[in-house]
Amino acid sequence: MCAVSAALALTACGPGRPADASSGDREAKYKRVIEDPHPRPADVIEMAGAPTGVVRAGEGSLLLTYYAGNVEDDEGPAASAWRIIDPDGATVAQHAEHADAEATRAAYKGVTGGFVRVPPGEGAQGAYALDVRGKRQKVVITETPLRTRPGDVLLAELEPTLIYRPATRTVAPPAGVPEDAVRLAVDERGTIWSLDQSLTQDPDRIRWQLDGRTLGSTAVPKPYAGGVLVARGGTAALSLTRDESVSGLLVTTDSGEHWRTVLGGGVAWRDLKRGPESLVLDVLDDGRLLVGEEGGRYWLADDHTNSAFHELKTPTTFTSLTVHSKTLYGIADATTATYSLVKGEGLWISRDGGRDWRRQE
Repeated sequence: MCAVSAALALTACGPGRPADASSGDREAKYKRVIEDPHPRPADVIEMAGAPTGVVRAGEGSLLLTYYAGNVEDDEGPAASAWRIIDPDGATVAQHAEHADAEATRAAYKGVTGGFVRVPPGEGAQGAYALDVRGKRQKVVITETPLRTRPGDVLLAELEPTLIYRPATRTVAPPAGVPEDAVRLAVDERGTIWSLDQSLTQDPDRIRWQLDGRTLGSTAVPKPYAGGVLVARGGTAALSLTRDESVSGLLVTTDSGEHWRTVLGGGVAWRDLKRGPESLVLDVLDDGRLLVGEEGGRYWLADDHTNSAFHELKTPTTFTSLTVHSKTLYGIADATTATYSLVKGEGLWISRDGGRDWRRQE
């Protein structure tokens, strides 16, 4: 039976059907769309088949990004689009533009009141805000470091490190980031968590600070090195790597008072074959951790203690899986540009920890 969600007009009825009757017709339309100097958003979205990313604003609106690239080559024409969907499932704004296959793809972060574009290169130029109706707004760009506070969002992790303050629509570097930081996270309280890498034989360290004041630090246990760092709701976690493989997690659930090394917990660490660069690590608002790898398997913690995990059952293979609040967003897509659609292609959403999934229509 097909399940329907009124909130986002979702369906679990299986993969969508191409609008064209044959693969040849679809290929021809795909080429027309990416070569069009002024493509229609609906055409780009239809040809893309699945979004490349999904972010959520504070009040629940979603911004989906789409990209259709040159299939025959990694150069040449392309097309990109975004679409904003309100919490009731209605499309309120969309935009498309012609692109170059070699150009950096646009990415956005969800913030209070809307969305902010991540700068495409070095520096903060190219950042702008969109409200939940899709209206573009200027942002203030400053080189003066700001002390992070609640509501600030980490916009760019490194080179350069940038935060975004929704209250003033300001993009700036955060104050007090250690010079030897190689990973960063900013939680909803404004606490900056950093992974500091020593130039000596000393172990890596996690450091956390608030309002320019260091609250504490802890060493990464030997023989491991630090990888991905996430933090939210008093929970912080760092992936532990050894010999180019992910081996476990270093976790705190009480804002750094106590730390635990998780090398088991039900996660098949040895089955993560694609290396640390493909690791997915995220934290839900309730402190539960999500861990896995792109195009592979995923596990979700049973509770906020993050001592035991269970494997998620997904309706199809996800090329990416992200968390916003307590909702899981999985994207099924081809790993390289193609004219046709893969099985189950599209955006899948679960609001109950991965027990039930519905695909956006």
